[in-house]
Amino acid sequence: MTVKTTVDVRTPARQRHPIIFQTWQGLQPNEAFLLINDHDPKPLYYQFKFEHEGQFTWDYVQQGPDVWQVRIGKTG
Repeated sequence: MTVKTTVDVRTPARQRHPIIFQTWQGLQPNEAFLLINDHDPKPLYYQFKFEHEGQFTWDYVQQGPDVWQVRIGKTG
């Protein structure tokens, strides 16, 4: 999967999830973006699973302790 952009949500923001989902929706099949966060975004994974089961990929690139990076892709 080709990584198209990076979304860094380590700074406080009220609109984190809408920004993340908007970025994902803008992807073409077999494209991905890199999410950078200051904690494990596991609740986000469950939201993706609930709303987009079978349409996304989720691959940890780095798992803490201070920074988490996840490659989130759109399947074809």
